[in-house]
This record gives sequence, structure tokens and C-alpha cells, in this order.
Amino acid sequence: MPDLSLATAPPHLRPFHSSPEQAAGGGERVVLTIGNCQAESLRVVLPQDAGLLTVRTPPVHELTETDARQLHAWIARADLVALQPVRDDYRGLPVGTRQLLQANAGRARVAVVPIIRYAGLYPRQLIVRPPSDTSLTPPLVPYHDAGVLLEAAGHRLPPLTPAAVHAVARASLDELRAREAAHGTVRASDLFDAPSFGLMRTINHPGNPVWAALASRVLEAWGVTAAPHDPGRPLLDSVHAPREQAVIDAFGLEADARPDWTVDGETVGFERMRRAHLDWYAEHPDAVAAGLARHEATLRALAGA
Repeated sequence: MPDLSLATAPPHLRPFHSSPEQAAGGGERVVLTIGNCQAESLRVVLPQDAGLLTVRTPPVHELTETDARQLHAWIARADLVALQPVRDDYRGLPVGTRQLLQANAGRARVAVVPIIRYAGLYPRQLIVRPPSDTSLTPPLVPYHDAGVLLEAAGHRLPPLTPAAVHAVARASLDELRAREAAHGTVRASDLFDAPSFGLMRTINHPGNPVWAALASRVLEAWGVTAAPHDPGRPLLDSVHAPREQAVIDAFGLEADARPDWTVDGETVGFERMRRAHLDWYAEHPDAVAAGLARHEATLRALAGA
């Protein structure tokens, strides 16, 4: 993530590695959004003209020990905080939600936001963390396809049906609601009451309508009267998953089926992805075993079981 110098930073933005003590001199409120890549998208849509100074914070999975110390310096200065649930001592660093809020010592108004995953629009798409190296992803497309995963295990997935789509969608929403309840987060699950492809680009990359709605709710939780900012560009736009006819039929969407992936503007054909992933699974059999175990319920739903 490129960092900006104070001389070139926009008036509403402060570089993460600048001095928190020099952050605000005119009564502005310092804002932190903390979590994965979704937290940065939330920051981008926060208003730029409401006396808020936002900090472009690295995603928690990229933080170093130096970054963790800097984050603690910022959190001690923050007035408004939105953060996703993170466990204590995440990756050996004191950047868990509880630890960061303890460092803030009650100074800030806080909104906890859920990690948003919704599989209803892309029911075959999976996330798998191989035990040998949880950072590994397959080539070409950094997600897994349920049919290809099963093929690597010697099984076959039947064609997707609207009934299977609804089953996966219900389970996905149940999981999101459970995360919201467990962590007392701002609500996001109701945004998927009427699914559309504009809401999600992949199972964990929400589109701009989600960010605008979530920002409004975070601002309300903070007691800030302001409208979200329109960034003028699509957020989390690097990967677009295939759109299946069964999904279109299940939700009555006005859209065309699209069998291929789009990654960084390049079309990645399904067959090309399939061959590359099968080769990768042959080299990483633990990824196949982990995927079958983690997503057993989803695979059963997709199979109509």
C-alpha cells in the first residue's frame, strides 16, 4: 500500500506512518478503519467534508511489528473507530479488537463492522486455507471452485440448480447474521435481502452499494451527521467471479450469464482456470482435504443432498 507524505496527502487523509501527535490541529476528528481490505473500502467512502481526518491503515494481515506499534499510537489518538472483529494476538501481534480498544481507553466512539461474506451470488466459489501454508492461493484466480475441488478429489458436482443456490444463500446469510450477533456489529445482512450482482463482485468483495449503506450506518453509530462519499470509481474491483444462469433464475435477476472470471481486467476462461487449479491441487493435496472438510455443508447443498 503506497504511503503519502504529509505534503501531498489530501486534507482529509493522513499517512499511516506520519505522527499521530500532529494529526489534527483545527478540531478535526481522527478516524481509523481497521480490518482486512474491506476496512480500507469503508474508509474511502467516509465523508471528506465533515471535519474528519482518516488514516490509510494497512490490512491487519500485512502488519509488521513496527506497524503494530504505529497502530497503537494512532488508536490512542483516534476519536472515531470502525473495526472488524480480530482475535487477540493475531499473527503474534497485539492487534486484536479487544487489545486495540483497550489501548484507546474509551476515547473514541466505536462501530464494530462485520467481515462481509455472502455466497448467494457465487455459490460455487470457496475460500480454502491449505494447512501447509495458509497464505497460498491457486494460480490465475485466488479463489476455489467447488466443482474443480471435487474433481481433484475424484468426485463430480451436478449442474447448479436454483434450489441449491437458495440453500447456499440461506446458509451464508445465517453465518453473517451469527457474526453480527456474536460481535455486536453494525448490521449488514439485510442488504442481501434482494441479491444483485452489483452488491458483490466475489463472495468477499462487496460492491459500492454495500459500502455506501454500511458507511451510513457507521456514521449513524458514531453520531456523525454526514453523507457517505462517492469515490467515483468501483471499489474492490480487481476480481469478478462468473455469473451462473441458475443464480440469475433463482433471484429473478436481469443479467446475462458469464462463465469466465475477470482478474485485473483480463478474462480468465473457466477451462484455463480449471486446468491450472487441477495441476495446483496435485501439488497441494492438503488444500483439497482442507477444502472438503471446511466446506462439507456447502458441497452437500450444491449436490442437492
